[in-house]
Amino acid sequence: MSKALFAQRRDGRVAALQYLYAWSINAPANLLEDLRYFFENLEKVDKPREHYAFGEELIHGVIDNVADIDTRIKALAHNWEFDRIARIDLSILRLAMFEMVYRKDIPPVVSINEAIDLSKQFSNADSKRFINGILDRLKDQLGRDSRKATTAE
Repeated sequence: MSKALFAQRRDGRVAALQYLYAWSINAPANLLEDLRYFFENLEKVDKPREHYAFGEELIHGVIDNVADIDTRIKALAHNWEFDRIARIDLSILRLAMFEMVYRKDIPPVVSINEAIDLSKQFSNADSKRFINGILDRLKDQLGRDSRKATTAE
């Protein structure tokens, strides 16, 4: 993967995390209108919306599959009440789990590493261990090489 594409994907993940965090607090009545507003404001201070296409795919993917993703989090968060998970950590987990389960073109270890990096940037020092533990358990359940991407099911 080129450095430029890596940076673009990182920017997309950060934008997706920011949106998903806000969404987890107050889900909009009109998702498409809310996304348009979010990316228009991002364009004013940063890069054009096309730069964040990957992030927008992640946002839609997480929201479309949030019930399944949350069920997985609840099953993997041993000795931890779902409602006690910090919203930012929950948003990071949802994002990474979507990638790991539904995006076979991304190696699971990449999703885990990106989630840990996001937790270092946006959450507290203890979050990375919590997030890593849950995602590592999921990785072991996936039944595929965690270091390789696949193009077909």
